[in-house]
Amino acid sequence: MLIAQNHLQLILEVAIMIHVGVLLLFNIITIPLSMVLFLSLLLTALLALVFGLDATFLFLPFLSHHEFTHPFGPLAVFGWVTLAASASLLSEVDIKSSSIKALSYILFFVIAVAGGLMHRSFLLLWFLGWIIGTVIMSKSFKRTSQITPKRVIGLLIVALGSFGVLELFSRIFNKAVLSPLLRISRLEDNAMPSLGMVVHNTTFWGHVQGSCYWGANCLGGSDGYISLPMNLINLFTLPLPLFFGVLVTKKDVIDYMLPGIFGIAFDFGYGSLILFLGWCLLVMFTGFYILRKYRSTRKNGSRRYLGREALLIGALTAFICQTIIGLFLFNRTINGSAMLTYMMLSALVMAHVVNVKTRV
Repeated sequence: MLIAQNHLQLILEVAIMIHVGVLLLFNIITIPLSMVLFLSLLLTALLALVFGLDATFLFLPFLSHHEFTHPFGPLAVFGWVTLAASASLLSEVDIKSSSIKALSYILFFVIAVAGGLMHRSFLLLWFLGWIIGTVIMSKSFKRTSQITPKRVIGLLIVALGSFGVLELFSRIFNKAVLSPLLRISRLEDNAMPSLGMVVHNTTFWGHVQGSCYWGANCLGGSDGYISLPMNLINLFTLPLPLFFGVLVTKKDVIDYMLPGIFGIAFDFGYGSLILFLGWCLLVMFTGFYILRKYRSTRKNGSRRYLGREALLIGALTAFICQTIIGLFLFNRTINGSAMLTYMMLSALVMAHVVNVKTRV
């Protein structure tokens, strides 16, 4: 009975295991601020290196790139915001952190450039993470927000300039993958037909049987448009429908051309979409509620939850960013390998709900 019979069951089972595992881990080990600072620095630096190498491979014809920004982009937001929050918390307890902050700015720039070269959607995710993280930290630490109209305008100018530079690079190096205009033209050609397919065939718990690529073999729901990584499914030797090779273009009508709300609605139905949106809101409200508790404890002079507070700020920021980009702009940000990241971020927020106190 525990063996998943379709994609939705597998997603739910894996999500439950990840949430329970992270919850148990949180209550087995202590989480000091020093450990959170070190691990977030290590994670951010590692992802900066991975994104940098992947972007370099774009310009080397004898090496292939892997597009790590999709599954690991939200993790980069999590790592950097957690690092910034840890540095701010050090300042709160009168420990100098200027060198850490300087390093975080360097890593911010490296990840922005490398990730932006790979995918323009990552730039949206990255700068949205900076904005949301800055707002949350300004509220948590009672500081004037760094988000001002001038900085927002400056950010927009930088974004437009970055898109222009990417388009120029795509022409100079004859690399269409770098072109923002190519992405826009593909959306113009494919988004509306894909949207029509979803709207006309979605039901409350799935889609009209036969409307997906499998034709007569269409299950009417959980047909693989929204799924966990294929490698994971193959590892468990589950007989679930998958899109391989050139068939991936059939999956792209939803995975690449539409926001996640349409992908989830088509594959799992409007009912599942409503439940999923409810879970997203629950995670966000829970995160902000616990964050207020941590801030109140810190203001009373306790340093017990400083590490947890930094971790929660990073996880909550990354979860919100991935939710916004994945659900309302780009389905691939929460699909496939990125779904595992999404589950982990959700678990890193909800794990703060239970705090088991062991008694000797």
